[in-house]
Amino acid sequence: MTETAPARITALYRYPVKGLSAEPLTEATLASGAHFPGDRLFAVENGPSGFDPANPEHQPKQKFLVLARQAALAKLRTRYDDLSHTLSIVADEVEVARGDLRTPDGRAAIEAFFTAFLAKELAGAPKVFEGPPGFRFMDSRSGFVSIINLASVRALEKETGMSIDPIRFRANIYIDGVPAFSEFDWVGKRITLGTAALRGLKRTERCAATTVNPATAVRDLMIPAVLMRSYGHADCGIYAAVAQGGRIAVGDMLAVSDEDAAGVAF
Repeated sequence: MTETAPARITALYRYPVKGLSAEPLTEATLASGAHFPGDRLFAVENGPSGFDPANPEHQPKQKFLVLARQAALAKLRTRYDDLSHTLSIVADEVEVARGDLRTPDGRAAIEAFFTAFLAKELAGAPKVFEGPPGFRFMDSRSGFVSIINLASVRALEKETGMSIDPIRFRANIYIDGVPAFSEFDWVGKRITLGTAALRGLKRTERCAATTVNPATAVRDLMIPAVLMRSYGHADCGIYAAVAQGGRIAVGDMLAVSDEDAAGVAF
């Protein structure tokens, strides 16, 4: 039996380069068994990581430039153009770097910027990597699509007495209209939205990236500690996999079913 939840998609985001700023979308086309489109395609290595594009294996996020370690990244506004493969980096409303991430010269321009920008925080020379087909630079080995429930964020605001920008959680799909933390109940269930369907995989354990204020680049709120103190865990949001491809868009309703995603294995 399918239970329709009074929830809607309120926002969609992708993060083409791991650790860099979010790009809002109005819609996205999901493919069965694939990651969120355009998400975590690239990462910037923070010194030798051991990542081999010819034999890609998941690496700890700390081996790359990430907000969990380099809060100053929040000062940057970035944009990736799919057609030209060009990344633009803006700081204080001025473009400070631009490069085609599929060319040696373009990657070198981006690497040179980070060499200067994060000079005191680097473990070694920064290097831009593009994930090979089917691979993404996710925090979780099994992460495909991430979901945040805005009611959960509002619950944290009550606990802290502070306004919390939901973008701290760097999710792909933001939803509203269901109780706080009820998204945890969607693990193992089928989540239908638009013409696509997801399957909840696991709760998302939050890390130090959420401590960084995306507007100021200051670590001003210890989200993991607040979660642990208030709820006995450090989780907020869930990871999901795409069980059925289709189009999703801001404003789409969600339905959650106890029925298994038949024929799909994750």
